[in-house]
Amino acid sequence: MEGTTIRNNNDNLFINEQIRDREVRVIGPDGEMLGIMSALEARKLAEEADLDLVKISPGAKPPVCKIIDYGKYKYEKTRKEKDAKKKQHTVEIKEIRMSPNIDTNDLQTKINAARKFLTKGDRVKVTLRFRGREMAHMQQSAHILTDFADALKDCASVDKTPKVEGRSLTMFLAGKKQ
Repeated sequence: MEGTTIRNNNDNLFINEQIRDREVRVIGPDGEMLGIMSALEARKLAEEADLDLVKISPGAKPPVCKIIDYGKYKYEKTRKEKDAKKKQHTVEIKEIRMSPNIDTNDLQTKINAARKFLTKGDRVKVTLRFRGREMAHMQQSAHILTDFADALKDCASVDKTPKVEGRSLTMFLAGKKQ
């Protein structure tokens, strides 16, 4: 593309007239090595092919330039970045709150919810909340968290042991690696 002097600040790539090196190693549009030549000759080759000359590896001796369509190159690069971002899985922390006088069936329901979160790959924060006079019996209620962890030991491991934080006892569970 004649006279294109675009410079993408994110990539720090030099294009066409921005390449000021005396000698560059040139790669053709099909990926074949064209050899070492002056930047002016390489630019003429790119103009003849109606493409851009892009400095791909500025740190090499001599710098490596490639004859490509810069717009297409930029588009494909952003597509690859988007695809890589889609494939990433962010680990979320799901919280399950209980009180010390929880019934066994309710506890089982909370355990099933935690199991579902853990199989999805999330971490689980199990919180046992105390109110009023329940604060005096914190240590006697700690067994609820250990029972909770024991019920899930097939699919989870204790990441952080139960710890008192203000008016609550908190424990973190993480899924086991298969």
